[in-house]
Amino acid sequence: MRICFYGYLDAVELFCFSMPPKKGKSSKGGKLNKAQKAKQQQEEEERRLQEEEEARLHAEKEERERLERERKEKEQERLELKDQERREDELNELRHLLEENHTAVTTWKTDAVEKAKWERYMHCDGTPDPAVQQDLNTHISLWRDDPEVNITLVLKQCHLALQLMEELEALLRDVTDPQECHKYQDGLINLQELIHSKHLLTTEEILKSASMNIDTETGNMQTVVKDVNITLCLWANLKKNPRFRDLNFGEAGLGFELPKQLAVSHIAVRLLHTHYDHLSLLARMAHPRMHTPSLRSLACGEEVPADIDVPEQEETKRTGEAKEDIETQQQRVDKESAASQESSRNSAQPAEGRVSQIQTQMEALSTEGDLTETPIVQLTMMDRSECVQAVDLMQYTPLGGVFYCDVFHLPPQTHQVNGWEIRQLLDEGLQVFPYPLEKSNLDDTEALTCPPVGVSVTLPDSVVFLETPQVARWDAAVKQWRMDSITDLSYEEKEAKISFKMDSFQPFVLMQETYANLPFLSWELRPLGQDAALFTVNGALIDLSITIQGNQCMLQLGQERGLSHLIGKWMSGPILQRAMLNAGINIFVNEYTDKYIITCGKDPLTEHAAYEQMALFASACAFSWSKWNAKCGAEHLVMQACEHHDPVPVPKDSWSLYLLGAQRSQKLEITEKSAEFSPDYYPGSEFHSTFIHMLQDNMSTDGIARTRESNNLFVDTVQSLLCATRPLMYS
Repeated sequence: MRICFYGYLDAVELFCFSMPPKKGKSSKGGKLNKAQKAKQQQEEEERRLQEEEEARLHAEKEERERLERERKEKEQERLELKDQERREDELNELRHLLEENHTAVTTWKTDAVEKAKWERYMHCDGTPDPAVQQDLNTHISLWRDDPEVNITLVLKQCHLALQLMEELEALLRDVTDPQECHKYQDGLINLQELIHSKHLLTTEEILKSASMNIDTETGNMQTVVKDVNITLCLWANLKKNPRFRDLNFGEAGLGFELPKQLAVSHIAVRLLHTHYDHLSLLARMAHPRMHTPSLRSLACGEEVPADIDVPEQEETKRTGEAKEDIETQQQRVDKESAASQESSRNSAQPAEGRVSQIQTQMEALSTEGDLTETPIVQLTMMDRSECVQAVDLMQYTPLGGVFYCDVFHLPPQTHQVNGWEIRQLLDEGLQVFPYPLEKSNLDDTEALTCPPVGVSVTLPDSVVFLETPQVARWDAAVKQWRMDSITDLSYEEKEAKISFKMDSFQPFVLMQETYANLPFLSWELRPLGQDAALFTVNGALIDLSITIQGNQCMLQLGQERGLSHLIGKWMSGPILQRAMLNAGINIFVNEYTDKYIITCGKDPLTEHAAYEQMALFASACAFSWSKWNAKCGAEHLVMQACEHHDPVPVPKDSWSLYLLGAQRSQKLEITEKSAEFSPDYYPGSEFHSTFIHMLQDNMSTDGIARTRESNNLFVDTVQSLLCATRPLMYS
């Protein structure tokens, strides 16, 4: 028992000695804890002081910002009040400049028309006036009865007919009377049909003598006739050699490949390339596009070129004769067209109509609700079963004319007998050889399937294809271009040659997307001197520039593209626009372009007001694209501008940014290199109700004098070009 007790005490003692000593105030650990606590208190005190300092600095900053805001608000109120005081004077001055320019241009155009009429009257060369229906009908009747079939003389007559058609198309673009429109369309259709029939007569005449012009190498007849308006390639199958199935007319850039059934048939093949396109015109007249001009088109005063179609809103079913159908539909279109053109004309009047237009652009936008969202015209398409594969002539543009691919029964040949020429005469004229062959024309053992016809075309050098060309065939039954039944399409870009196959012999055309070069990557308008400017566009696929001198324009391309008939030639703005469209160089838009291209969605009235004022100052100021134009909202425009007199490029540090709105314009503090958009105005600048008065604040006396001396035709040409391209909307 005693031993156990001691053992118990020893265990207790051992346990006590094994326990760590308690931390007391006098221990070393206690001293460290006190130091740490003091340090913590010091850190907390420093943190508190720092927070108080930060709070003080923040309060001071907020106070400074508040004072700065108040200062800016007071300054802005002062500037706005100052702007309001002179607003009426500035608007009146702008209105006066625009009215003066508009009146002068209208007078000049009227005199030019009268002068042209007088010169035509004094010419007395027997050429009919297409505006006079009786003269045109007499000319058509006399030409229809003319028995002339000599290809050279007939082509001269066709050349005159084409000139008359161009004049009729020009009259159609300006006509407002539905009856006049119907009359001009009748003239176009009659001339088109007559030209086509004359081509058939001359073709028949050449084929009648095919046996007398045999090619010694192939035993067949082949010939090429070239004119300024057409290229005619004819081949007569006299030998009927099944192994000879393809032919290339090298000088014409055309070729074909025949299936076996045709290689052994008594046929003739015609490849006729007309450098003009009457079929697309016929398609537009047969399927009139019903639409109401949008606010945007009225604002910019745009005129849709005759070469551009618009999406259809309504289309009647075609029954009966094609010509009667055209008349019925066109009468309905003409009523709406006349009304829309009349409203457009009224908006351009120099008196009260013009005054209200300026007032609307500069003042009334904010009081008429949200006009930035232009209502999109609702399009009602025809039944899908009726327009399968039909080409939208707004989305695609035919280029390079029409290629007629035909096969005919070879007419009876001339035979020489004792010095006499003997030839069988047929009353029906040249007959089309049916292909694909009908079942009755095939042997029982022959397959009913007829292989397609191969065609190869070297791209015309009169047009530019920015992308791989598309091929469309003409469907005469519905008067539409279609892209189906085109197979084995191949494009050799280096050789500029396209090959494909069709199920039958049909006219075809090469197409490309109308707006392939939109939207613009950038643009610039800079003066080259008094009444001279250079408009440069960097498009999506091609860069170009247009030099403006007075009322004349000249196109230059950034790349070598040929087009010797167009590049470097001076012509009026409207003529240049049509020539560029026909050449495949499209930078022009209309109220339906945004159906195919994404836009900046700017308000059309504000945009148009900007183009008017840019044109007024185009002799002394340069204007350029800004990346902030897409960031400033639909109700504002942003562009770079500066005074510039020398024809050399504008120095990069010369540009300033300007914000344009319906109520006022201002110079911006930001630059193109700023991190984000800010509408803050440039320190020391002022607000103005018009863009031109905003520009004048930073212009020299000489620069302002230049703007006041600008030629009216130059101003009108620049404005028309800007309205036709709308760079502030499509860049």
